[in-house]
Amino acid sequence: MATIATPLPSTADHHDETAGAGAGAGPAARRALAALRIAFGLTFLWAFFDKLLALGYHTGYNQSGVLDRFGPAAWIHGGSPTEGFLAFGADGPFKGFWNSLAGTAFADWAFMLGLLGVGITLTFGIGMRLGTLAGFVMYVLMWSVVLPPANNPVLDEHVLGALSMAVLGLTGAGATWGLGRAWSRTALVRRLPVLR
Repeated sequence: MATIATPLPSTADHHDETAGAGAGAGPAARRALAALRIAFGLTFLWAFFDKLLALGYHTGYNQSGVLDRFGPAAWIHGGSPTEGFLAFGADGPFKGFWNSLAGTAFADWAFMLGLLGVGITLTFGIGMRLGTLAGFVMYVLMWSVVLPPANNPVLDEHVLGALSMAVLGLTGAGATWGLGRAWSRTALVRRLPVLR
C-alpha cells in the first residue's frame, strides 16, 4: 500500500503567534487581506483629508453646487464634517437622535478622530485590534443613520464595511505589507496586547 507524504510547511510560510497573519492562510490570501486592509485604510484617510480641507471629492460644494476647495466647508475653516449628513440625510427610527448630534463638536471630533485613527491603523497595519473595532463601530453607526437602506431592506456598503473590519481584525492582516509584526514585538504592545 502506497502512502502519500504530506510536505512540511516551509519557514517562509511559518508565522509566529505575535505576527497573526491569518493562521492557515496561504501567501496569496495574506496578500489579498493586506490589499483589502490598505484599500480601506486609504479610504478612511482620504475621507479625513477631504473633510479637513474640502478637497472637492465629497466636501467643498456650497449650497449652489459650486466647488470651493479649501473654502468654508473645510473643517479647518469651521465647516462641520457631520452636519450635512446627520441633519439632512438621516432617516428612519434614529432620525431624531442623529439630527440632535448634527454639527456638534462631539460628533465632529469623534468622527474626524475615528477617520484618522482607523485610516492610520489600517494603512500601516498597526493597532489592528482597536482600529478594526473602531472601524466596525463607525460603519454600524453610519448604517444606522439611514434605515432602511436604499437598495436592500438590511444590507448596504456599511454592513459590508463592518464585516470587512471584523475579518481584517481577526486574521492579523497587519502583518503582511504592514508594520504589524514589528509593532507586535514592541515593549508597549507586549505589555498591552490590546494594542496589537
